[in-house]
Amino acid sequence: MANFFYICCGVASLLLLFPSLCVLRIFIGKSLGSKAPPVKGTMFHLLRCLDSLYDYQTEVAAHNKTVRYLFFSQSEVYTADPQNIEYILKTNFANYDKEITKVLIGDGIFAVDGQKWRHQRKVASYEFSTKMLRDFSSVVFRTNAAVLAQKISDNAEADLPMDMHELFTKYSMDSIFEVGFGLKLNILDGSNEEVITFAKAFDESNALTFHGYVDLFWKVERFFNVGTEATLRKNIPVTNEFIYKIISSRRKQYLCHQSSYVKKDILSRFLLESEKNPETMNDGYLRDIILNFVFAGKDTSGGTLSWFIYLLCKHPLIQEKIAQEVKEIVGSCEKGQFTQFVEKLTEGALEKLQYLHAALSETLRLYPAVPVDRQCACKDDVLPDGFKVKKGDGVNHVTVNHVTHAMGRMKYIWGDYAEDFRPERWLHDGVFRPESPFIFPAFHAGPRTCLGKDFAYRQMKIVAALLTAFFRFQLKDPSKEVTCKTMLTLHIDQGLHVRAVHRHL
Repeated sequence: MANFFYICCGVASLLLLFPSLCVLRIFIGKSLGSKAPPVKGTMFHLLRCLDSLYDYQTEVAAHNKTVRYLFFSQSEVYTADPQNIEYILKTNFANYDKEITKVLIGDGIFAVDGQKWRHQRKVASYEFSTKMLRDFSSVVFRTNAAVLAQKISDNAEADLPMDMHELFTKYSMDSIFEVGFGLKLNILDGSNEEVITFAKAFDESNALTFHGYVDLFWKVERFFNVGTEATLRKNIPVTNEFIYKIISSRRKQYLCHQSSYVKKDILSRFLLESEKNPETMNDGYLRDIILNFVFAGKDTSGGTLSWFIYLLCKHPLIQEKIAQEVKEIVGSCEKGQFTQFVEKLTEGALEKLQYLHAALSETLRLYPAVPVDRQCACKDDVLPDGFKVKKGDGVNHVTVNHVTHAMGRMKYIWGDYAEDFRPERWLHDGVFRPESPFIFPAFHAGPRTCLGKDFAYRQMKIVAALLTAFFRFQLKDPSKEVTCKTMLTLHIDQGLHVRAVHRHL
């Protein structure tokens, strides 16, 4: 009996000793010293707040521009200080590598540094600057927008609510696959089970990837192939199979029509580049490039348009003001003449829609498509605010997350009305005036500034102008709180359910 008692005491002591050792392992040598950012907590705090992580981070940012969270093997620095962000993304750009999982998007432009990043950036930059791609993309955006408007019109006629987030996601998928890869999905016109399966696996992987940043046991789960890591591992082959089919199909098209092959889409440019270095730019490399553009094109524009409609529902006077601007500049068409209307959305007309441009920028300020950006220090450094950063520490600048109060809602950046949706803050004498990308990093900043920024604005303005010209939007249930999912990109959780009403044109 005595031996059993001692054994129980020994087990209890170990159970108590283990968390104590963990605490010591985390804090010793890390929480001391005034030169390091103040410690706000450990990874347990982030894990506990995972479902409302962006709200929590905003509360912290309101009191401390730069803080640390301590992990077992490193500490994570979070900063909402514009001078730090400019330093990390531009001034000392060479010292900060991207920190994002390669399980989902591999060695694509958003996840790599060095030569691979420079090469992809160069090729993509050339393609984005061509008039052919600009003209081709505008046609695609307008055509798909008309299809989207017809779907909304059908629901409005039947007085049926609809999930705008789902519709915008389908629209943006149709657009990015045609502009990026020369492939017509037509998922807005009907169901395509293969595409739906791919999209579901991709979105689920997006959420699981972000979860891994604050999950204590993700390495254990990966080793034993259980939990979220098992689900992630199951989804990756689904996304790979779909993308490899696209690559195979496009290679065959190119080989059969080399002399007459027209390089309209982005993938075509990379296929031609792959001929110069087929061993390095193999199908696996092209897969990574494609998934990065899916990541950029599907979630960002579709998500931002969803938040835009949500904000218009919450601010009906602004919704009417945008509709009036569109009517004055673009004119009007008869009910249901969506194709005729989008043809009037020329580059000149879009350029004149200054208030709409401001409203979309205000949406991105409050609900940026990518809520958290991760960088990793290559060498010990000192940030402009005086705080030291150790080599290997993750440096996350918290942009804006959901209805949170991070950078976009900080009064020390945007003034007393930082939390309000006010498109006017972007206008000077009625003309849109951009802000520094280091206080508005919705399209990143510095050398990694998003190449598709102008394309994104063009696409969103076409859709927004068309929909506000023909419809009024109302939330299906105004009393229901709209929340976001904690993911790499800012999705609306459980969709955005609205009703649309035809305007009297």
